[in-house]
This record gives sequence, C-alpha cells and structure tokens, in this order.
Amino acid sequence: MGRIGVHGFPMQKPFPTIIPGLRSPSEQVGGIVYFGRMLDKMRLNAEGKLPEEWAAMVGQEHAGSFDSRCCSFLHIEYADLLEQTLKGGGDGELLEWAFAKGRKPTHEEIEVWNGFMMKRGWRDSGSQRVKERLKEIGLEPDTVRTMFDFIDLDEGRR
Repeated sequence: MGRIGVHGFPMQKPFPTIIPGLRSPSEQVGGIVYFGRMLDKMRLNAEGKLPEEWAAMVGQEHAGSFDSRCCSFLHIEYADLLEQTLKGGGDGELLEWAFAKGRKPTHEEIEVWNGFMMKRGWRDSGSQRVKERLKEIGLEPDTVRTMFDFIDLDEGRR
C-alpha cells in the first residue's frame, strides 16, 4: 500500500507535483485559457522535464484531453503546433499562428470555451475523473470540484 494522505486516504502518487515553468490552466494567452499551458507542456516535454506519465498523455491522441480539446477548438493539429512551438517564438505569436493556420474564434466563442474549460468536472461527465484524481493523491472527493482547480491544487498553486 502507498503512503497515507492528509485525510487518511492512501496516496498512490506524489503530491504536490511541482514542475517549474508550467503555468496554471486558468492563465490566458490572448484571452484563451489553457493554450499557454499546452505550449509550456510542449516545451518542457521537448526538454525532458515532464513526468513520464504526463509525456505519454500529451497531444490529440487522447479524446477529451485538454490538449485535444484546445486543438479542436482552434481547428489545428497538435503536431503542427508542436513543430511551430519548438521553432521558438512567444505565446502571442504562436496564438496568431494558430488563428492563421486554423481559425480565430469570436469573442463569444472564447467566452464559451473559457467557461466550459474552467468548469470542467463540476456537475458534468468529468466529475468522476476529478474525484479519482483527488483519491490518487489522498484527498477527499470534494476537496475541489473542477479539473482546473485540481490541477492548481496538485501543482502547489492552491
């Protein structure tokens, strides 16, 4: 059995997971949540600085993942954005590239996207996953309600 967490639940994964250079999913680039975090993950993975299990989950191959959803929202391919990101350039430049390569969402579409992403896991089909992730690190099922809040908790920002 693994370590025992704060509330007596078994901990199977280390907590918190601190990865320097990885921003909160709530931080915005051009008004869009998550995009900057995805760029951070691309850069960190290329440098070998993402945990192995995280590196295995990047990209569009995993339906419903935040990377996949973000690329679908912008109508771009993850591999194309990865290639562009690794060439260099700032976050704003990469977002403009994504708009040119895929599409530029309207202000209203961005508002809907941000609302959906920031509330993912709260009273929706992602709720169970948030509870599972909390259990993995030894916390009670209702410690946080959204996946963004879980990520920030797990990465020591809460």
